[in-house]
Amino acid sequence: MKITDPRGFAFLNSLIISAFTLILLLIASSILDINLKQQQTLWIFLIFGLISFIFVLLLLNFGIERFIYDKIRVIYKTIRSYKAPKKDDRKQRLRLKGLMEDVEKEVREWDQDKRKEIDYLRALEAYRREYIGNVSHELKTPIFNIQGYISTLLEGGLDDPTINKEYLKRTEKSVNRLITIIEDLEGISRLETGELKLSLTTFDIIHMVHETVDFLEMKARKRHVHVRMVEPPEKSLMVQADIDKIRQVLVNLIDNAIRYCRKEEPRVKISFFHMEENILIEITDNGIGIDQKDIPRLFDRFFRTEQGRATEKKGKGLGLSIVKHIIEAHDQTIHVRSTIGIGSTFGFTLLKGK
Repeated sequence: MKITDPRGFAFLNSLIISAFTLILLLIASSILDINLKQQQTLWIFLIFGLISFIFVLLLLNFGIERFIYDKIRVIYKTIRSYKAPKKDDRKQRLRLKGLMEDVEKEVREWDQDKRKEIDYLRALEAYRREYIGNVSHELKTPIFNIQGYISTLLEGGLDDPTINKEYLKRTEKSVNRLITIIEDLEGISRLETGELKLSLTTFDIIHMVHETVDFLEMKARKRHVHVRMVEPPEKSLMVQADIDKIRQVLVNLIDNAIRYCRKEEPRVKISFFHMEENILIEITDNGIGIDQKDIPRLFDRFFRTEQGRATEKKGKGLGLSIVKHIIEAHDQTIHVRSTIGIGSTFGFTLLKGK
């Protein structure tokens, strides 16, 4: 029989000690030849046994309460203070029965929670180190370029008409790259903290996609990419969103699709799907694809896959992170499907316009 209640433990042990004491008295009485048949003597033994039982019970209860139970309860309350709201404390303080099971359960749960927390903090620390390294790398390239161009100009290049204007143009290009990186980081931070408020309007998403494709036509033509829209039967699909932010999402996703298309018969397809309350927009390319292990980190800042690093056109690694934050700011979702060597599909949802 398993006893976990402290009072049950004290009762059982008091009973055992009292019974053992009575047995010793019976043995002693037989040795001393005391007549147990006398009713008075029997009652004395029973009263003695009852008194010894009560005395031992009180003693054990006091010992358990004073030296064990109170200390366990302090540990229990300490753990509860980290796990439960304040309103649960009074209930837990008054509930004494089954404390040992509760303590064991709470300690195990607390241990699991702390292990998970430690693993999360370790992963966060690794991400922080990698993030700082990526930021340094992205900022270092344009800064070093600017330093080199200015040094060349100061060392006499400024007086050379064949290089002074060209180096100033290169310096301006690197400065603009720095400004873009900083603005993108600031935009992500504002989206994360909720400082950037969305201006929701109702507009035609099909018309916006047409505008975006026209905007990127020169880039697509330069890379010989055929961009095709699979339009739904409706002439227009009205959605409710921030028109400027969604235009930024479309530019990023379609630009990525064009950039990573394969060189042989490069194609990009844009599709629209009706959902219950949303419209799903998908951009599909037949490019190099993404390894499955990279997909969970695809929207991290400055993250680029090994395939992406190997391409001749490298971005800042912030576009997809911005896209994710914009879509999540609309309380919508974005997903990725990809197969190496076949292509990738990026899809996001928008609320239907009323």
